[in-house]
Amino acid sequence: MRLKLLGIIMILILLNNQVIPQVNRNIKHHAFSGTLMLGAEAGMTLAKTDYNKVRPDIIGRGVLEYFFPTTNQGILGIKGFVFAGFLGGEDNGKIPGVFRTNITGIGGDLTYTFSIEEAVFPYVGMGASYMWFNPKDNNDHPLKNNLLGKYTKQETIFQAELGLRFLLSQSINLNLGLGAFLSPHDNWDDLATGGNNDYMVTIMGGIAYSLFTTSDSDGDGIEDSKDMCPDTPQGVTVDEFGCPLDRDGDGVPDYKDKCPNTKSGMEVDENGCAIDADNDGVPDNLDKCPNTPAGIQVNDEGCPDTDGDGVFDNNDKCPDTPQGAAVDETGCPKDSDMDGVPDYKDKCPNTPAGKQVDEDGCAKADTVVKKITLSGDTNFEFNKADLLPNAYPTLDNLAKTMKDNPDTRWEVDGYTDAVGSESYNMDLSQRRAQSVVDYLINKGIDRNRLEVVPHGESNPIATNDTPEGRAMNRRVEIKMIEKNQ
Repeated sequence: MRLKLLGIIMILILLNNQVIPQVNRNIKHHAFSGTLMLGAEAGMTLAKTDYNKVRPDIIGRGVLEYFFPTTNQGILGIKGFVFAGFLGGEDNGKIPGVFRTNITGIGGDLTYTFSIEEAVFPYVGMGASYMWFNPKDNNDHPLKNNLLGKYTKQETIFQAELGLRFLLSQSINLNLGLGAFLSPHDNWDDLATGGNNDYMVTIMGGIAYSLFTTSDSDGDGIEDSKDMCPDTPQGVTVDEFGCPLDRDGDGVPDYKDKCPNTKSGMEVDENGCAIDADNDGVPDNLDKCPNTPAGIQVNDEGCPDTDGDGVFDNNDKCPDTPQGAAVDETGCPKDSDMDGVPDYKDKCPNTPAGKQVDEDGCAKADTVVKKITLSGDTNFEFNKADLLPNAYPTLDNLAKTMKDNPDTRWEVDGYTDAVGSESYNMDLSQRRAQSVVDYLINKGIDRNRLEVVPHGESNPIATNDTPEGRAMNRRVEIKMIEKNQ
């Protein structure tokens, strides 16, 4: 159980040291980072065997330990050692009354050392050793069962250790440790009568010398041998190469960058701020209209209002609106009566909804609407099939007409301009016509009374060589195709 608990502790320490990423690259390297430590230690053994009284004895060992590079306060190490000494016990009820066993061995530990002060480093370790032992009496005579060869005098033992390291200089440290060595058998005292396996506690101290100590001249947490920027100013956050971070990749390190979120690839000045090429007061990385003529007023995105309708170009879906024409929030001419003729051209601005009108916006004599045209610019999202609120009143009135004339069938024809590929335009005209059909169905019109016909860029009603002509060609026509008798 004790070994399992120690194993869990060491696994958690390993995960903390190797897996959890470092948040601050400016933590200095651990004092033992990347070093190889050579040391000698001596102390006493306190053995618990079948003899009822512990008899302290001596032990010594030589240690070679490597510490993995890290900037953590804790550091993982691998320790190898050789040891030799004695362990003993006394019991007046046994023969002999005193035993003294020679021990020698070689072993290894996985260690974890952490810092609580600048020069004080507690550590824990756990591992295994291969040990030879030779039980004797106090006169150095082999004991009975030892002479008879009733057990093997070598075995694998397991150990755990707690201790403190005191850094006396950059390379020399004092080590004090308390260890526990557990035997899988009960033969250290030449007896196997107690029912429990033997174990011993060691108390040792010694001196160790660290080879290959690292140095970090600029204190940025990157050792000099790996530091590509060895003169980094104090306190500056650096990358794994020891160079100041430049998170926005503009060539100006963060500690000098007055505009730390410059868009990648933008040209910047010595302060790391994007250059404003058109001098409109909006830096190029935010300017959606980067070639605005000098002196023209722009919005926060660097865009002017070319047609002067109060809607800036980056939001204007109709950027060529005639001067003085009233527009909606998208910059397109208003059509208050929804008859398809914008107000600035409409000579009959109050035409009832659903009435067919002529080019002047005036109602035709026919009392039953037989054809309606929805302009693509004012009735649909730009380059999409989604209906805009402008289309709702017209379609609502058309739905009423259809309900009032239940013996009629209707064809919904979708058209586009010639910009883009033919297949794309055919698909867009199909989707826009379908959006109209879906709207009418939602208003209670039977699907069987509606027929969708996509035309794409075919059948233009105006030239595709001018913006005005293309705007006229972007349309959906709904027409009566049959009236049952």
